[in-house]
Amino acid sequence: MRGLVATTVVGLFVASSVFVHAQKTTELKTGGGGSPHVRTDYTIDGASISIEYGRPFLKGRAEAQMMPPGREWRTGADEATIIKTDKPLKFGAISLQPGTYTINTVPGDKEWQLVLGRLSKPGQWGIPYQKDLEIGRTAMKVGKTKGPVENVTISIDDAPGNSAAIRVEWGTVSATAPFTIG
Repeated sequence: MRGLVATTVVGLFVASSVFVHAQKTTELKTGGGGSPHVRTDYTIDGASISIEYGRPFLKGRAEAQMMPPGREWRTGADEATIIKTDKPLKFGAISLQPGTYTINTVPGDKEWQLVLGRLSKPGQWGIPYQKDLEIGRTAMKVGKTKGPVENVTISIDDAPGNSAAIRVEWGTVSATAPFTIG
């Protein structure tokens, strides 16, 4: 019986260690406007995925001013927000092969759109929006955050099977889009 308990405890420790190390955020720099820039690395279902972006502050400004409804938004600050993957990803009808891509969004009251594009060069600026680099768009479900979020936060939520969701939060808005890996 002690052996079974010890094995269970060790198993739970190993499982929780894998989960804890599945996400790592690294601060990269501070942008010219004062926004911190980060890269968050994820290991989900055998895929290494990272998101690199500037995290502007809301600073009491209206959400609609910062996330313009119906218009392409760079979803961050300064350089284009990018997602890198070493495995194929599928967002709705959009298939991405391993590589580096840009993330933009189109905010809306009831639904957002996730806009994925090609990266033309390292350090590509996030504005103006470059329609000619767009690969495709997929719907994002809009909800409310649990509490106010001062800095733009982009994360990936793991889900059962080979699936996950990208989440964008700022102010009181939370927008998510599911995707599959592999």
